[in-house]
Amino acid sequence: QVQLVESGGGLVQPGGSLRLSCAASGFTFSSSHMGWVRQAPGKQREFVAEITSGGIPSYLDSVKGRFTISRDNANNTAYVHMNSLKPEDTAVYYCRARSGAKFYFGQGTQVTVSS
Repeated sequence: QVQLVESGGGLVQPGGSLRLSCAASGFTFSSSHMGWVRQAPGKQREFVAEITSGGIPSYLDSVKGRFTISRDNANNTAYVHMNSLKPEDTAVYYCRARSGAKFYFGQGTQVTVSS
């Protein structure tokens, strides 16, 4: 059974930082592409970042230079380190695993950027 469990969300002031973690189980983590998507209130879910099984990252243009995605294959965990957070980054952030043609999602963690 595939499980993706996010943690690390919360309330942060503009300009602040957070690190989200995604603990994965139930599939072959090391050969899967891991990523993050987000959904703000009233908006569609959007891609934020992905790191391939080979360690190649890609990012949404609006987070480039502020967010860094990484993975720890020894511990089946993916991360996204978010710096210089803006109010428009407020959303529920979901971990996503891409294994072959299948996508899996976690339950999400709330990130709120507000003063």
